[in-house]
Amino acid sequence: MKFAILTLGVLAGMAAAGTRADAQNYPWCANYGMGMGGGGINCGFTTREQCMATVSGIGGFCEVNTQYQPPAGPSARQRPRQHW
Repeated sequence: MKFAILTLGVLAGMAAAGTRADAQNYPWCANYGMGMGGGGINCGFTTREQCMATVSGIGGFCEVNTQYQPPAGPSARQRPRQHW
């Protein structure tokens, strides 16, 4: 019985370790701590307006996410010309 529990635990650990947790990649962050060492930061906003609506009434401020990486856009490669 102990072997079965150990095996199940090892398999569960391997499954958890095999998944990636990607960080949020959005341009705006809500800082709920007001610089007092508490609160938290949520960098899950695509616009400043979204962020401001979230901190409105509960305190905090919005700031640009300095770690934001915009998605890669379309390639600059041109299509070959077709001659008719």
